[in-house]
Amino acid sequence: MSLSLYYLIKEPKVRKDKNPLLLLLHGYGSNEEDLFSFAGELPEDYFIVSARAPFDLSYGSYAWYAINFDADENKFSDIGQARASRDIIAGFIDELAANYPIDAEDVTLIGFSQGCILSYAVALSYPEKVRRVVAMSGYWNPEIAVDDYLENDFSRLKIFASHGTVDQVIPVEWARKSIPMLQVLGIDIVFKEYLVGHGVAPQNFFDFKHWLQNT
Repeated sequence: MSLSLYYLIKEPKVRKDKNPLLLLLHGYGSNEEDLFSFAGELPEDYFIVSARAPFDLSYGSYAWYAINFDADENKFSDIGQARASRDIIAGFIDELAANYPIDAEDVTLIGFSQGCILSYAVALSYPEKVRRVVAMSGYWNPEIAVDDYLENDFSRLKIFASHGTVDQVIPVEWARKSIPMLQVLGIDIVFKEYLVGHGVAPQNFFDFKHWLQNT
């Protein structure tokens, strides 16, 4: 079937009338095979879907939005593309629920780096669509959310955020600043740090899997 994003899917071993969804969102310059590599280690009662970002960088590399540099090598994000991806992901969740026996009330986003930034944006823009977020090696950017996101009800949303303390791509300080910004909205958030760079430590994987099974 043709949905708005290309994706890989692992169907649940344990079938219910409707099963929960884990939607994996990769980082800048990667692809849908990256996070899908640990699909076999995730809980067996979920539909596990890994989506390919819509913007093509080069062979096998994709982005949720462009990252540009000016003449002074200052880095800035294409907010228009980021917002477009936010809404594509939100629509993709609906498409998956329409085409598979997915419990639309039990959707978890697992995002790494740029995929993490988009996971935050989708969840805070459309909290009725997302129950949980596993936010790895990224940060919360309010510019990417819908304009009236502060009017949303976040009482159901739970977030597990994590970051490497020696991350040279996205500084851990950016993640740390995000936590009080989300807590002030009343969001239930757990934040953990690991002695790694821009990647997912084995302990990080173990911790978020344990969190998933208990929330």
